[in-house]
This record gives sequence, structure tokens and C-alpha cells, in this order.
Amino acid sequence: MDRHFSLTRRARAVGLAVLTAGIVSSAAQAQTFQFSSFEIEGNQRIEDATILSFIDLPTGQSVSAARVNDGLQRLQNSGLFESVELVPQGSRLIVVVQEFPTINQINFEGNDRLDAEILQSLVTSQVRRVFSPQQAERDAATIIQAYADQGRLTASVTPKIIRRSDNRVDLVFEISEGRTVEIERVSFVGNRAYSDRRLRRVLESTQAGIFRALIRSDTFVADRIAFDRQLLRDFFQARGYVDAQVLSVSSELSPERDGFFLTFRVQEGQQFSFGALTASSDLSDVDPDQFQDEIRIGEGKTYSPQAVDATIERLELLALQQGLDFVRVTPRVTRNDEARTLDIDFVVERGPRVFVERIDIEGNATTLDRVIRRQFATVEGDPFNPRAIRLAAERIRALGYFTQSDVSAREGSDPSQVIVDVDVEEQPTGSLGFGANYSVQDGVGLALTFRETNFLGRGQVVNFTLDTSSDNANSQLTFAEPFFLNRDLAASFSVFYRTTDSEDGAFDTRSVGASVGLGFPTGEYSDLRMSYSFTRDTLTPDSVATISQIIEDEQGTADTSAIGYRWRYDTRNVGLNPDAGVLLQFGQEFAGLGGDEEFIKSTFRLAGETTVWNGDVLLLATVEGGNLTSLGDTVSRESNRFFNSQNILRGFESSGIGPRDLNAGNDPLGGNNYFAARVEAQFPINLVPEEYGISGAVFYDMGSVWGLDNVNGGPTGADIVDDSFELRSTIGFGLLWDTQIGPLRFNFTNAVNAETADREQSFDFTISTRF
Repeated sequence: MDRHFSLTRRARAVGLAVLTAGIVSSAAQAQTFQFSSFEIEGNQRIEDATILSFIDLPTGQSVSAARVNDGLQRLQNSGLFESVELVPQGSRLIVVVQEFPTINQINFEGNDRLDAEILQSLVTSQVRRVFSPQQAERDAATIIQAYADQGRLTASVTPKIIRRSDNRVDLVFEISEGRTVEIERVSFVGNRAYSDRRLRRVLESTQAGIFRALIRSDTFVADRIAFDRQLLRDFFQARGYVDAQVLSVSSELSPERDGFFLTFRVQEGQQFSFGALTASSDLSDVDPDQFQDEIRIGEGKTYSPQAVDATIERLELLALQQGLDFVRVTPRVTRNDEARTLDIDFVVERGPRVFVERIDIEGNATTLDRVIRRQFATVEGDPFNPRAIRLAAERIRALGYFTQSDVSAREGSDPSQVIVDVDVEEQPTGSLGFGANYSVQDGVGLALTFRETNFLGRGQVVNFTLDTSSDNANSQLTFAEPFFLNRDLAASFSVFYRTTDSEDGAFDTRSVGASVGLGFPTGEYSDLRMSYSFTRDTLTPDSVATISQIIEDEQGTADTSAIGYRWRYDTRNVGLNPDAGVLLQFGQEFAGLGGDEEFIKSTFRLAGETTVWNGDVLLLATVEGGNLTSLGDTVSRESNRFFNSQNILRGFESSGIGPRDLNAGNDPLGGNNYFAARVEAQFPINLVPEEYGISGAVFYDMGSVWGLDNVNGGPTGADIVDDSFELRSTIGFGLLWDTQIGPLRFNFTNAVNAETADREQSFDFTISTRF
């Protein structure tokens, strides 16, 4: 290395000294200069006229020494030259310049965490362009910020140059990456209703734990703190703490300078509930009673801004349905501090007569305009509704296609027109994953996944999965169009191939098929999906094994052609109560439109979850079941019957309960019916450091699989298989470990009620990860 590249102070000093000497030598005679000619030396790329324009000195006229000095300063500040000298020689002024060199190549030294390709994309200095010290300094600051975003706050970058021939230089950024500065501890001051442990789960920033080498969210990033403050405030307000504030956030560097201690000072305030909820209007064409009927918030419920917003949206939609344009719903809140209630009057009033002139979209290089435009319920020429525009902005952000999206409105061609500007910045929407999983029942498995959520910029989804284990293989390709026919219809098509090859079983299976579906919302939290599927199932008995006559009768290939539907109501994670939710799901399949099978297959599921003890304990409950009813002269086949799994009844192996032919291979036969009920409580384990992500669970499961159309088993078919309803139940304890390599769960179970032929499983361990 020759030297640092910073502006040549020595050369500047030379220039000033030469000029000053000329001025002093002439001081006895005159205080001014008069130049009749200018000579320029050293310039190669810069024209003489350009240099003279910066000096800006007249020919043949008297100029003061100060004006000559100003010309020198302008030339130096132009950023075109590494050094400048003005040498007065009588009536001549000699201008000696040294141009900045051109960049021959750009290199990075000392970088390990960030590849050279990434760093190259950050710098603005370019090869074969004129070298600029100021620009290189800015590039160094940009690189430092990139390291700071990864928690390396002590990183330093020194730009240097290596002189080459022909006035060229190599620009080298010498990088010292420094150590990662982690968040050692996150604590809170002023919280009473919620524990530190619960509030830490709200934040984007996390404490450094056992997998700190893999976790990036535990590194200290100053920009993330502002987002954490907003998350905390939203958390409290969604639970009725309308006055909640995050007063300050202090960050203290540890003595070793390798970690930060973050302290959030919060002020919760009082929790408020909804009081009287009314609708009113001074408009003659508005019936307040009709709007009152659309208010579905119960008095006495905990206040929630989301509930208020949902009510406003519902009332404004009602106004549109009644043909009322330019109508706004404004909530007027009356606060009762003594009762800690908020009375809300939803006032239906006339808004300004403003129309949407057009919607301008910028920044989308891949995503088609129509994918973004269909997130708006408003089109050009519609009345302008600020709330509708905000909801569209939220939907655009929820797509996941963009790193950032800004939606704003400005005045159009006249005050009655509004132009909506949408500015987005795209991000990759495809992912390729390789994974591994393990369970006690299925052993080690491998997985390959490919998913593209914005296929060809059309907002379509393409998903391919391949999962294998020691006994099973499952592959599926799915294509989905979420806005079929430019309507709120989700169309999908999938093909699949599944095989089972159990080493201790008496038969193997293979299924290949395809399905199409069409889904649409039926309510605020509900949707309905219609489908058609065609499946070809093949059952192959083991030639040397003793097999049940029931399985023997089902060997060969059978086709199933079925139509079906599934209705779902789900308020988990999206409902008005952020700490509770329910799922109600019911579906049926009707087989017999062609094919070999004729049946009606019905399933239902009811699940609920809520938090207690200020959000530290999560309670889960599920009830589900199914029925398969054969039609005509057909009997159910193994491929369509129900079998137990760990998702239905824990404490037993897959297919470990239900009808079984004890006289022929002890093979599980499945059942035409199943029922299961599960309750679980998940809680923190205070003896384990919180940053390890380990929690506990206790659960109780009960259920059964029963019912067959054909109970004649045994080698000759003369023995009767017991297919009666027998309730099984288990209790258990689980350890849940949320790690960066995947969620781990250890279940320890004990069967309370079991049958002699059941196959129990007292321990189960599962891990699933993607790379």
C-alpha cells in the first residue's frame, strides 16, 4: 500500500504557498494581479476551458489577491483534482493540476461474514471511473452499516489505494469485521399485568441463547429497537391498555463490549372495556337502527382497536350496499375513567366529494400491476375512501412480495380528484429447501421442497414437496391461483404420488391421483372450498406373509372419483381477541361419480386456544371425528378408512389402535369411524434459561377407531374381527424446544385405558428442519 487516499493536504499546502509567495513578492509594488495569459499543466482528461471556468479570472484586468485565492479554492473543491497549484509569474498564471486517477479494480480484504459479491453491490465506486475520495469514504460507511445490521458494531473499514501506471489505482477496502455484539438480556420496568417472559415474546429482538451462532435476531441492531417499541405498544393496546406507552429504551454495553443489556421502560395504564356502543347519523337517508344492528361488539368486552376498525369497515360496507356514496363512519369515544369503560358512538356522516383519479404503481419489475391493483376495493372513478386505501396498503404488505411498500394519496388534476401512489420494492419470493426429520415411529426421513409464491409475477403459487422415510414416500405438486377469474376465488390443482412399504407389514400400498379445488370466503373469518379428486389405489399383499382375509379381498387396484367440500371458521391469530381463538371445520366427500368406490366420508374438527396467567400459559383443546359410510353393494377399503396417528391420539403407534385381525398377521385394518378429544397446557419452565426456548406441556388424550363393513378375518374368512367402540386414553408430559434447527418435541406418555392388542408408545421424539 502506498498511502491513504484522503485529499492531498501536502499538495494543497504547496499550492497555497506558491500563490502566497507571489503575492508577498509583489506586495511592495501592488496589491493586485493582472494576467494576460494562462498556462495549464498536468491535465489529461479535463479540458482547459473547464479549468479556467472554475478559476474565473479575467484577462488583462486587475484582480485582487483574494479573488485569485477564491479561484484556487473553487478549483480544489471541484473534486476533479488530487492536487492544485497556482503559480503567478509576472503577467502569466501557471495552473498546475494533478487529476484524480481512474479505478483499475476494486478489492476487499479481511471480509469473511459478507461475500465480496455482496460488498460489491453496496459500493458506488466503479471500475474505469474517476476515483473520488469522498465517494470511497461513503462506500466505507455503507459497508460498516451492513456489518452493523448483522450485530457487528465494532467493524471498521479503511479504504486505501495502490498506485498503478497510466494514472490508475487499485481501490482496496481493508475490513476488520469485529465481533458480534449480542443482546445478553432484555428486561422491562413498569410492567405489572404481563411478565418479562411474556413481553419478550412480543419483541423482534431476542436474548442470545445456546444457538447464538445461528440466530441473527439476538444481535443488537439499533434500527430494530424502534420496531420493538411499536410492537410493545400494539400488544398492550390490543388488550385494552389504551394509555400504554413505551417511555424509553436504554441500551447498556457490557464491560467486555460484546453484549448489550436492553431495558424497556413501559407505562401500562389501566385496562379499559367497551361501554355503550351506538350508531347515529344526521343524514336524512340513513337509518341508524340498521347500522346499529351491524355492531357486533359486546358491551363489557375488553377494548380492542381491531374490533373498532372491523366495525367501521362493516358499517361503511353497509353504506355502500345501500348506495350511499361519500359516507364516512367516525368513532366518537367517551371515556369513563371511574368505570374504566369507553363508550363509542359510530357516527355516519357525509365526507368530502373526492374521487380517485388513478392509481399509479412503481417499483414492481416482476410483479404485474394487476396483482397489486386487485388489492384495492377502489378503482378509478370511485369515491375516495381513506380507510379503504389503508386497508389496501395492509393487504399489499401482507402479500410478502415486497421488502417495503408505501401507499400514499396526493391531489390530482383538480381538488376533487386524488391520485393514489403505490411504491414497492420487490424481494425474492421463491425458496428451495432441503430437510431432515426424525420420529420414533417413522425413523429418519429426508425432504425436498420448492415453493414460489409469486409465479411469473402473477401472484400464483407453485409448491413441490418430496418427503421420504424408511417406510413411506410422499410427493406432491400444487398450483394455486388466489384470484381466479379476477374474483375472490382461490383455484388450485395438484397431483400426488404416495407409497408405503412396511418391513413388518403384510402388504404394500401405492396411491396416485389428482385434485382440483375452488375456495372463496363466506364470512369475515370463514371460507368454503369445493373440490374434485380422482385417486387410483393399489394394494399388494406379501406373498409369504399370513394376511387377513379382509385385506386379501381388497388387493388389487381401485379407482375413487369424489366431489367434496370443506367449510372452515377460524379466528385463531386473526380474530378480535389476540389471546384466544377457535377453529370449526366440517367437510364431506361423495364418491361414486365413476370409479369403483361409493361412499360418503364426513369429518369434523373443533379446536380452541386461549392464554391464562397473563399470557404465560397456553391452553389448547380439540375434538374431532370422522365417519365413512359405504353405499350400494360396496365395502370400505383400507385406503379410505381412518387410522390413528400422533396427531389424533398420542401414546399409541400409528395404526396402533382400532380393528385388528388377531388370527392373521395381527395387521391393522383401520376403521370406518374415529373420534378423538385432546386437552393440553403449555407453560414456561422457570428452571431453564428463557433464551434456550424450552417449555413444558401436560396433556390428556382420549379416542377410538372402530367399525368395519366386513369383519370376516382369518386365513379362511370365518373368524370375526372385533370392530367395536373401545375408548382409549393417555396422559403425558412434553418438552418443547424451539430451536433454529427446527422445533423439537419430546413426549412421555402413559396409557390409562388400552386394549390387549393395542401397540403403545410411551416415548416419542420428533424433529423437523429445513435448510
